Amino acid sequence: MDNAKVDKIVEKHKKDSCQLIGILQDVQKVFNYLPKSALDHLAKKLDIPESQVYNVATFFKAFSLNPRGKHIVHVCMGTACHVRGAKRIMEDVARELSIPEAGGNTKDMEHTVEQVNCVGACALGPVIIYDGEYHGSMTPEKTLKLFKK
Repeated sequence: MDNAKVDKIVEKHKKDSCQLIGILQDVQKVFNYLPKSALDHLAKKLDIPESQVYNVATFFKAFSLNPRGKHIVHVCMGTACHVRGAKRIMEDVARELSIPEAGGNTKDMEHTVEQVNCVGACALGPVIIYDGEYHGSMTPEKTLKLFKK
């Protein structure tokens, strides 16, 4: 882990521990997840308990303590998406990317696939969010096309 990158982020936020969420967002943007060593270093730099840093990092679903792929894929499994075939879409994504059905990373760390409970786009279900871009009314065929782009 590169402490200099973390130090630069902390300086950008003026070493203000009240900016912890923003700091964690910036750290995750740099490393694509929150490495343990970065969180420990942050606690020291901000002069706050490690437990406070970990509480925030684990409270918000947007943060990941595990390495993630270059591309993040969320498959909505909310009720509206589920009844419209989200389970089948998740199975197709898992098969296409050779990952466990429940989600995870591809071996080459190109993709991370996560199931989410609801993305708030029920009228568009089933929905896949690929690198922050929403794709609605997905079918197995549309899903495969998406991954071939």
